[in-house]
Amino acid sequence: MSQTAPTELTPASAAERLAAIEDIKQLKARYFRLMDTKDWAALREVFTDDAHMDIDGFASDGGDAITAFLSKVLTPLRTVHHGHMPEITLTSTDQASGVWAMFDYVEFPSDGLPRGFHGYGHYHDQYRVERGAWRIASSRVARLRIDPLAGGLPDGAPA
Repeated sequence: MSQTAPTELTPASAAERLAAIEDIKQLKARYFRLMDTKDWAALREVFTDDAHMDIDGFASDGGDAITAFLSKVLTPLRTVHHGHMPEITLTSTDQASGVWAMFDYVEFPSDGLPRGFHGYGHYHDQYRVERGAWRIASSRVARLRIDPLAGGLPDGAPA
């Protein structure tokens, strides 16, 4: 009795899968960079038109609304976002899911010691090809730990 592999990967299909995964990695890297550099117009392009985002219970729906929310919240802050160790699963030729370990440094304006936090956790994402490119269709941040900066946490910061 012979068994066949559930999905046979030809060199061409393996290359296509690797290319899609690399495109998604580049997309997520762009997302982090554009947030930290506050390039809101370019950031809008990383999201699908109907994207959903949930960060610490603050949810937004639609690429325009997400970008407006992030712009309003992050413009006065100094931030550094890193994503690591991506686990990306292609679910079809134009859809994928991913989990990224994350670190963020968020510093609020302060006259004294820096106020804000170091955050640790995971991004849980869904991706979809829209307008000819991979884009973020859904993103949820699940924080595991928050370490306050020397000046403490400002009001409204995640705890």
